[in-house]
Amino acid sequence: MQKFVKHILKIVLLLILSASLLDFIYTKVYATSKERNKVQAIINGNTGNFDVVILGSSRANNHLVTSEFTKDRIKAFNYGMSGSSLEESALLLQLMLEKKWSIKNVLLEVDLNVNSESYSDGTRALFMPYFRNSIISNYYHTSENFNPLYYIPFYRYVAYETKIGVREVFFSILKRKSNSLQNGGFYPLTNVGKNMTYDLSKYKPKANKNYKKIKDLCLMHKINLIVITTPMCKSTLNRNYFKELKKMYPEIHNFEDVVTDDKYFSSCGHMNVTGATIFTNQILASLKNSKKL
Repeated sequence: MQKFVKHILKIVLLLILSASLLDFIYTKVYATSKERNKVQAIINGNTGNFDVVILGSSRANNHLVTSEFTKDRIKAFNYGMSGSSLEESALLLQLMLEKKWSIKNVLLEVDLNVNSESYSDGTRALFMPYFRNSIISNYYHTSENFNPLYYIPFYRYVAYETKIGVREVFFSILKRKSNSLQNGGFYPLTNVGKNMTYDLSKYKPKANKNYKKIKDLCLMHKINLIVITTPMCKSTLNRNYFKELKKMYPEIHNFEDVVTDDKYFSSCGHMNVTGATIFTNQILASLKNSKKL
């Protein structure tokens, strides 16, 4: 019996040592990588200096064309991320400010994302290699699986294997650039959608602590915060949602209906590159006319 127990203990010890070694290797790789996604570009990259930093979900990432800002001699980068909640937007901004970035304006997409304080596993996974960064761990300390993610070696890499597992480590070692950092962070959609519709009846504007956090960070660091909604296709039901949103947050600039023709949309909630270019130029013209930018 003693031999059996010793044998089990040896196996457990070996597993712990192996997990610790793998955790060390993966974390070391990610500690030097900055080509694969926007999170590591902020954490491991150079200090940023921007006229405009764009934040939000895919409705920012697919809708605001960075090159159009550049044409107007506005130094900008689109840090919107597909699936990102306002929590991740707040976290990205805080990481930038912790690194002493110089930011004149934050252009923040707030529309459907204000309804929830939940998160996307796919987006959260990008922060996991840096989970022991105190700013990141403080954001996620109330998560139900915080303890295993934080304390069990290699657990976070297993839990989020599809996003930060062996394939991503391999590409990070090779310094293979991903498309998320191309085009100034803007991700273009090229197709034209068909039979598009979206029902906003299930949405109702809510107080959102992460939106408040972004406002507080901008106020504290003297950053001009510009908050916008972005377009939906013409068959969107219950557009009154945006009026309710404006009533709750008067500072929001409503642009949800400046582009509505189906030929400019890839899906009802996401414009294609043609629509995004038209929209971006309307945003720039409006903000310059109102001297917001």
